[in-house]
Amino acid sequence: MNEIPEFWRTEVFHPLSVHFPVALLLVATLFKIVSLWGRNKVWPQAGSILLGLGVLGAWTAIYTGDQADGIVSRKLCDPTVLKEHENMAYITAWIFTAAFALDVALTYRPLFFKKQLFKIFLVLMMLTGSVYLGMVGHLGAELVYQQAAGVYTPSEDCLEYN
Repeated sequence: MNEIPEFWRTEVFHPLSVHFPVALLLVATLFKIVSLWGRNKVWPQAGSILLGLGVLGAWTAIYTGDQADGIVSRKLCDPTVLKEHENMAYITAWIFTAAFALDVALTYRPLFFKKQLFKIFLVLMMLTGSVYLGMVGHLGAELVYQQAAGVYTPSEDCLEYN
């Protein structure tokens, strides 16, 4: 009789850690877009905080994804999808990291010439990162729902749950 899989399997940490940065980075992008037209300081500050937390979360998701890679890749029919998912995740994390660095520079170095132009560039970077984020999520969903990456399949009679 098979054992019920433990909750703390290495490959389980990735889906647990990936959803917060997705939400944080998308909402941060929305806040930064809104801050372009408003004079209220709440939107850009909240966007900056969410962006920082989202970047931290994105790198955590990459770390946990790397941990799961060795376990999941052996069971895939098409491992190229996993590699593409990983590459796109790195691109996404670097785009948002660069956006965060620019945001910090805009916050603490207010002497930028044409500051509004840099704010628009920041939003464009974040929108680009959001598009990549969507593609990474789509590839991740393809891995899980088409190739059963990291999914435990119980026996036909489910005796391990009795």
